[in-house]
Amino acid sequence: MSSASRQALFDKYPSILKFDNDNYEESHDGRELALLDHIYNHPSLNELRGNPAAIMRVMDEFAAQKDFLINIGSDKGEKVRQLILKERPAVLVELGGYVGYSAIAFGDAMRKAAGNDQTVRLLSLEFDPLIASIAMNLVDLAGLADVVKVVVGSAADSLKRLNDEGKLAANSIDFMFLDHVEDLYQQDLQLCERLGLLKSGALVVADNVVRPGAPQYREYVRQHSGMESWGIPGLIMPGEFDVGTRS
Repeated sequence: MSSASRQALFDKYPSILKFDNDNYEESHDGRELALLDHIYNHPSLNELRGNPAAIMRVMDEFAAQKDFLINIGSDKGEKVRQLILKERPAVLVELGGYVGYSAIAFGDAMRKAAGNDQTVRLLSLEFDPLIASIAMNLVDLAGLADVVKVVVGSAADSLKRLNDEGKLAANSIDFMFLDHVEDLYQQDLQLCERLGLLKSGALVVADNVVRPGAPQYREYVRQHSGMESWGIPGLIMPGEFDVGTRS
């Protein structure tokens, strides 16, 4: 990339400059609360209510102008949205909800794909209770509380509890999105298999399998006799690309 192109990129996305600081934290340093404050002090707040696309645009603007957010982002988010519109899942479970960007994107796509034909449900599993509360707030602001349920706790504990309580029955998950701790991808997918939660033909999409990387998960799904695995390239942040694995 030429110096002029780099400068143009930095002018458009000034938050990237902060990555030059070796001590820069990518999340959980107060920026998530700053995001919530930014949205509720936005001059177009009334236009944001019940408008998932508008809320995501404001989140993308915050990530570009103020502080990077470890959301799936607009590029990869749109790719997964298109999968949802095509597959029309009734039950989607995401492991790692963060501040609700993906839950808003996917919940909106599920509702649009379903129309009046079926009831849809998205369970967003988030470990951090403070971050989960922000996601709950933004999901409600987007008008998706009837579709999205944010569940607080570790992914494994939440999956077991939801199964025990009958809120996730056998063969109920049509679509699973893995975006929490990459080292947990394989064991949490295997837990879903042991519990029998995945419907036959279910789609499993895992983010960040190349960077920062989930080699054990990638090897597991590639060698799995009951799965077909392939990759989808996606933009992590301006100027960089990653490949995710779909199984």
